[in-house]
Amino acid sequence: MNRPAEPDTLRTLIVDDEPLAVERMQVICAGIDSLRVVGTASDGAAALRLVKALQPDLVLLDMTMPEADGLTVARELARMGRRTAVIFVTAHEEFAVEAFDLEAVDYVLKPVRAERLVRAVERAWERGSRAGTGASGRWLEEIWIPHRAELIRVAVADVQQIDAERDYVRLHLADRTYLMLQTIAGLEEKLDPADFIRIHRSTIVRRDRISGLRHDGLGTWVAELIGGGTLRIGRTYLPRVKAMAGR
Repeated sequence: MNRPAEPDTLRTLIVDDEPLAVERMQVICAGIDSLRVVGTASDGAAALRLVKALQPDLVLLDMTMPEADGLTVARELARMGRRTAVIFVTAHEEFAVEAFDLEAVDYVLKPVRAERLVRAVERAWERGSRAGTGASGRWLEEIWIPHRAELIRVAVADVQQIDAERDYVRLHLADRTYLMLQTIAGLEEKLDPADFIRIHRSTIVRRDRISGLRHDGLGTWVAELIGGGTLRIGRTYLPRVKAMAGR
């Protein structure tokens, strides 16, 4: 994120092709002390021009627009190497997976509630602070999951196990599970290998959940889990699992 011109203010660009939506966002932003709106754009091409000219710290970005949609704009910002934070503001929940692939700060569904946008802006500040201290890295820290009529934000640190279910993955938390459209291989690439290990073509597990390894006498190894239970280790993944144990 670029350093704000004012110490406690994010220079913000609003991008939406609906004039009423822009007006509503301006009203909401006016009530958030940490934001200063420096411009608005009604399509993706104009948004990119204004980003270059105004160098905002934050873009509130609609998903569906003429010429270049929100995903295209975010990809171009990433290609340009810009550290401008992006919060998607959209009526379409189905683009959430693509949004977190692009490392957007948040994904806010319309109609936008002021308190919801405040939370998103707070997260933009947190991410900017981590970037400034070098604490933000390449690994995924959170996942947005479409669930009924809303988007659930799941901290990666709360995920204990991930199972593949065809083109989906099931995330296992301590007390619930979520199903999301994502391949297990694609998700594995975004997870910190210091925290997670793939032990089977269908299973990723947190390293700190594994209490031991055991051979069942029939040619199969299993990972014993803290709290009970076991998970089968695939032959392809056995060497890396043994390496984790120093074997």
